[in-house]
Amino acid sequence: MRVIMLGTGGSAGVPMIGGADGSGDWGVCDPAEPRNRRSRASILIESEAGQRLLVDTSPDMRNQLLANRVPAFDAILFTHSHADHITGLDDVRSVNRVAGRPLPAFAAPETLRDLIHRFSYAFKPWDPPGFYRPVLVPQPVSPGDTFEAAGLTLRVFRQDHGYSETLGVRAGGFAYSTDAVALNDEAFAVLEGVDTWVVGCFLRRGPHKTHAHLDLVLEWAERVRARRVVLTHMGTDMDWAWLRAHLPPGVQPGYDGMVLEIAGG
Repeated sequence: MRVIMLGTGGSAGVPMIGGADGSGDWGVCDPAEPRNRRSRASILIESEAGQRLLVDTSPDMRNQLLANRVPAFDAILFTHSHADHITGLDDVRSVNRVAGRPLPAFAAPETLRDLIHRFSYAFKPWDPPGFYRPVLVPQPVSPGDTFEAAGLTLRVFRQDHGYSETLGVRAGGFAYSTDAVALNDEAFAVLEGVDTWVVGCFLRRGPHKTHAHLDLVLEWAERVRARRVVLTHMGTDMDWAWLRAHLPPGVQPGYDGMVLEIAGG
């Protein structure tokens, strides 16, 4: 199994819109380091048989798929319904055309309700033969569920996102936890024995109401004891070179286009 980190930035990406000359606000991130340029967070999990699961349809999905030469995928898992995780949904119609069929969309019931409210046209029954709009088939899942998607056995778990909840997901030796500020014992039980854990880490300094900061993620990493922990959903105070120099062994910053080969997948 392998994982492509399509996007590793927070909701505004890096750089954020702005900057003195309009070329972007990089915060403390070095603009000369290409791994500091981060699109909105998303990953693609590829099974041993070559089937692909997309996790979240970020606003940058089209460019992410093209940059990583991903022609299509077989299913989508939505972690939650915040805009930076769903608003690329309309471009799924291009993937429908390549696949030649509707695609299953897995999400918690409340996330599916939000998606159907905001993108009602995408969840209407398919009227063959063409795809002038995305066509998704809702597949509700709840924390603790184990199910099959895109040739993978997936287990989802609850994550505290401050004012809301998100889904974390485990597939074999890999787990993904973005947009979380707290994890309960049930989540840590699912993460037990994982080989590679990709986890959101929005800030380097100090706590945040809805996202984990670096010290908290390092506490989690000590508890999970994965062979490899990779940071994602990073903001503008998370400079790649600084992180490489200061993170403990086994913990590293991710970057857009990073490919992870997963043991125990």
